[in-house]
Amino acid sequence: MTSVLQNVAIDCANAYELARFWSEVTGRPLHPEDRPGAKETQVMLSEGPFLYFNEVAEPKTSKNRLHLCLRPETSREAEVERLLGLGATLVADRREPDGSGWTVLADPEGNEFCVLRSESDRAASTTTTASGRRTSVAQEPYTSP
Repeated sequence: MTSVLQNVAIDCANAYELARFWSEVTGRPLHPEDRPGAKETQVMLSEGPFLYFNEVAEPKTSKNRLHLCLRPETSREAEVERLLGLGATLVADRREPDGSGWTVLADPEGNEFCVLRSESDRAASTTTTASGRRTSVAQEPYTSP
């Protein structure tokens, strides 16, 4: 027997407002019963687990041990600008001159998340070898922000 991942829970000071931010980030709706002032809210993702926001009294005090990594449908740079406009803040720029890497942002309550390269950005950095095999010029390492 195994377990199924139901949700990703995010402790926060204002569940409804933080869920609204993440709803804008993902383009997915809040649960239909969620209202301002709700102590628990959900962003209904199109597949997989949902994002669950739970109000807690204690503030965030250190770096996240678990974080979300986003792969945008547009370029990484355009998505970073969009997210900054929604209220995210820049934490670290881990982009490399060859196009690899990622950008670390924080949501309005300081929870870190990464913006990776889009599929089109990744495809643009591949080459074809003499044998006709396509290889990536720049890989994104799997590391924490």
